[in-house]
Amino acid sequence: MSQPLSGIIPPLVTPLRDRDTLDCAGLERLIEHLIGGGVSGLFILGTTGEGPSLSYRLRRELIERTCKQTAGRVPVLVGITDTSFTESVNLARHSVEAGATHVVTAPPYYFPAAPPELQEYIQDLVAEMPLPMFLYNMPGLTKVSFEIDLVRRALDMTGICGVKDSSCDMIYFHRLIEVAKQRADWSVLVGPEELTAEAVLLGGHGGINGGANLHPKLYVEMYQAAAAQDLQRTRELHAKVMQLAGSIYTVGRHKSAIIKGIKCGLSLLGICEDHMAEPFHRFREPERAIIRERLVNLGLIA
Repeated sequence: MSQPLSGIIPPLVTPLRDRDTLDCAGLERLIEHLIGGGVSGLFILGTTGEGPSLSYRLRRELIERTCKQTAGRVPVLVGITDTSFTESVNLARHSVEAGATHVVTAPPYYFPAAPPELQEYIQDLVAEMPLPMFLYNMPGLTKVSFEIDLVRRALDMTGICGVKDSSCDMIYFHRLIEVAKQRADWSVLVGPEELTAEAVLLGGHGGINGGANLHPKLYVEMYQAAAAQDLQRTRELHAKVMQLAGSIYTVGRHKSAIIKGIKCGLSLLGICEDHMAEPFHRFREPERAIIRERLVNLGLIA
């Protein structure tokens, strides 16, 4: 039986030169920045990676280049969420051919599937999967949740290896942990970095945290402290994570400010371009100046 994934697995931003062109050099620098920071894996084509906004051609290229650059040093998780069942399967097949290790799927996000419909969808999808699959609970964007009863039934689906939860509901997360105890190979990972320390202290396996794109070492150290149940050290590092999130994610007035802030920060660090996929656009100079000042205050740039 395989061991569950654990640690910090950043959801990579997708470095872009324009709406349909990868910033390939930036992607390479980002991957090296993250692996050098001690992360336990890489997750591409998620929410932070703007996956649903990218063309299928660009998604396939990103999968190929990420797997090639990573070269087996850490697991590569690929988001295959789509409104089309067939396209999800196609992305999964391309992922295994490129060398990825896992796939991740949220519920289809246009038609709101009822729980029995969603269960049947997952059963059908797992049957087509060439790689272990994580369920991605993101009700804020998909309109529906992977309810606990469905997750419990998923224990019998050998192709499912765990859950990434971005619901911000710690009661739900605690129930996930209890369910996952029945499968020693399952991972329960949390999305919001503000909750990662608490989640790991409760028994979660780690975090898929956007801010780790900027400062991977900080997030890795927080995870390690929480996993070791070092409460004082966890509090100190959690406070630093909260400071980073509060500094970068609060620039701008829209929900897109989180992704924009991370990409802007990475561009100021000299790692990659900060172009966004439509419908979003990168920060303009006034916001960029604020991000620059806050990165200085965080000690990330001089």
